[in-house]
Amino acid sequence: MKLNVGGMDRILRIVVGIVLVALTLLGMIGWWGYIGVIPLLTGLFGFCPAYTLLGLNTCPMKKS
Repeated sequence: MKLNVGGMDRILRIVVGIVLVALTLLGMIGWWGYIGVIPLLTGLFGFCPAYTLLGLNTCPMKKS
């Protein structure tokens, strides 16, 4: 599994995921808020299967 989610993208995914799940647990939004688990996990692991299918990569290029 190669990292394909980098920097700001990871931070944004983690924040959005936590907010959605928290709002669901607090009863402020419906059960659909658990969809926040997906961006949370992709942000934590740094890998997004959809990015692989679409050929996207937001990780910075490594200097050799």
